[in-house]
Amino acid sequence: MNRTSISAAAIAISALFAGQAMAADAPALTRDQVKAELAHAVQTGELVGGGIGMKLNEMAPGKYAAQAESGAAVSREQVKAELAQAVQTGNLVGGGIGMKLNEMAPGKYAAAQDAGSSVSRTQVQAELAEAIRTGNFVGGGIGLKLNEMAPGKYAA
Repeated sequence: MNRTSISAAAIAISALFAGQAMAADAPALTRDQVKAELAHAVQTGELVGGGIGMKLNEMAPGKYAAQAESGAAVSREQVKAELAQAVQTGNLVGGGIGMKLNEMAPGKYAAAQDAGSSVSRTQVQAELAEAIRTGNFVGGGIGLKLNEMAPGKYAA
């Protein structure tokens, strides 16, 4: 055997033993515990996604409920009421793509979302006309408002 073969064999054997030593330090988890941890991570957005190294709840904090404080006690009835409301409004993450149900099928949950609207169609149209007049809306595909891209073109 030449020197390269011996070195490669030594590295492979040391990597094998190092991996076993690290695995011995970690506590043994059952399959059910791992599944429960994964389900919790999916629900809270603690998974890294998007290919940029950020957690899902950091990329889209509005899609995930804020974590309750560890000392806060919530009754079973409160949890059931919150779940029933989330199911009714589609405010649950589903489909395995990180979107809420009411975002994937807005027509199915439109009645629950529109129930809280207190702005009339006329008011919305007036607000839109004002935004167009002042350039106070995002345009151009770069994330800037029109009045920021061309300040001289719009009235203040």
